[in-house]
Amino acid sequence: MSPRRRRSAERVTLSDVAKAAGCSLMSASRALSQPERVSDALRAQVMQAAKALGYVANPAARALASSKSNLVAVLIPSLSNSVFVDTVEAIQRVLMPAGFEMMIGVSHYRPEEDERLLRSYLAHQPAGLLLTGFERSDTAREILGGCRGPIVTMMELSDDEDEYCVGFSQLDAGAAMTGALIERGYRHIAFAAAQLDPRTLQRAEGYRQCMRVHGRYNPSLELLTPELSSIGLGANLLDRLLAQHPEIDAVFFNNDDLALGALFRARQLDLAVPQRLAIAGFNDLPAAAWVHPALTTVRTIRGRIGQLAGEMLLTLMRGEQPAAHCIDVGFELVLRDSA
Repeated sequence: MSPRRRRSAERVTLSDVAKAAGCSLMSASRALSQPERVSDALRAQVMQAAKALGYVANPAARALASSKSNLVAVLIPSLSNSVFVDTVEAIQRVLMPAGFEMMIGVSHYRPEEDERLLRSYLAHQPAGLLLTGFERSDTAREILGGCRGPIVTMMELSDDEDEYCVGFSQLDAGAAMTGALIERGYRHIAFAAAQLDPRTLQRAEGYRQCMRVHGRYNPSLELLTPELSSIGLGANLLDRLLAQHPEIDAVFFNNDDLALGALFRARQLDLAVPQRLAIAGFNDLPAAAWVHPALTTVRTIRGRIGQLAGEMLLTLMRGEQPAAHCIDVGFELVLRDSA
């Protein structure tokens, strides 16, 4: 049958490639998966046949046959801002030179999507997994129980020596920013957050603990919404806070998107920042340093998290133990003009 008449490249097998190349099945397999082990002539012959036939390797079948895989599953909650983009790029810079390919899944903060992605990706028998955060549904945990490869969790920390992770204390970061605002003389500090994923809730708890220590905690100054985070929502949240609590003199937003929206709204309302109202964010996105006034925020070292998580996973996939089961990369307060 002519290659042009084939309905799908999935119907082309490695046997077809070997036959077209005039070599054994083992030689064809080796030419595609371990090209350094065959002659240049054979490699060119097999590659030409594979291209002509439209052959696409089945990574799951290859993993089953060789008991190895070059796939790594990476699950993140969002690609809507640079936080996870930076992380994924750093992971890729570690894994690609080592011969691994990434399968990237985005859960959009939905447990059911997290479960679906895990089922789908584990069917490919990946060599390892990189996950975001520890919180998972019972179903997701059951699915992960069938994972043959090592798992490294990003963005959070754990004292459990059976958990491998790279991140920082979200709670400590939330408390540190709140403390910085208190030290700068602000008394009525509100906390506003969206999406309410586990890391956001940990930052909120850091805010609460710090406010309690200083005798200033007022639960009504918290504004938490499950809505998706955006610049527009940040403006709306500021409107709501000012309507309910005109006495507030500072707002700590759980991310920079919301804080940037609040800055824009403050300008529309002719509210002097920070003289009348201080605004702080979290993550130190690229725009934070360039708005006016420049945004006070918490710098998260997400590229470093991705790099170290990738390196830890490589170590585990080699069957070795990393120097530490948990790496705390820390965070940095960036105190600019907005607070």
